[in-house]
Amino acid sequence: MPSAKVLEEKKVQVAALKERIDGAVAGVLVDYKGTTVEDDTKLRKELREAGVTYTVAKNTLIRLAIAGTALTAIDEQLNGTTALATSAEDYVAAAKILSKFAETHENFTVKAGFIDGEVISMEKLEQLAKLPSKEQLLASVCMVFQAPMASFARAIQAIVDKGGAEEAPAAEEAPAAAEEAPAEAPAAEEAPAAEEAPAAAEEAPAAE
Repeated sequence: MPSAKVLEEKKVQVAALKERIDGAVAGVLVDYKGTTVEDDTKLRKELREAGVTYTVAKNTLIRLAIAGTALTAIDEQLNGTTALATSAEDYVAAAKILSKFAETHENFTVKAGFIDGEVISMEKLEQLAKLPSKEQLLASVCMVFQAPMASFARAIQAIVDKGGAEEAPAAEEAPAAAEEAPAEAPAAEEAPAAEEAPAAAEEAPAAE
């Protein structure tokens, strides 16, 4: 009979596994039998870079972790060697990477998959594996939005450049106009000519 310490460790492992499965948007179970250390290392690296958590798990622990949930439908697949891949955000990555790996490794097989806490058929799992990855989808969306945005940015810049070119000469003409203003100032000095009018008026009696 297992000791209290072993049972406690088992409870902790089951709780952690349950939390991981419950928090995953998608998951895939595989039989990794026959996988070499080198291939396993490469596979883990690719999955990790895609945000997928991949671990070997005991069938009994997985069975306890999914007890009482809709995932108990995969119970019949919990035999032999089992590894679990889960993703908290990407619905496609795990299925895509593991299905591709299985195609080139004879003894490596995909057992089952689930999405949002529901088991999916192998047919749907295969279809899921053929969908574009999250990165590819984001890249496509960005390309769609970037094209019109780039055109808009170029149009705005052209207006700014054109407006700046037209306004620049006007700014340069301002100092020239200011320089011409003093040239008219002497006209004010001609005002004393008006003082000569009384002199003319005083000469009028001479006509008598």
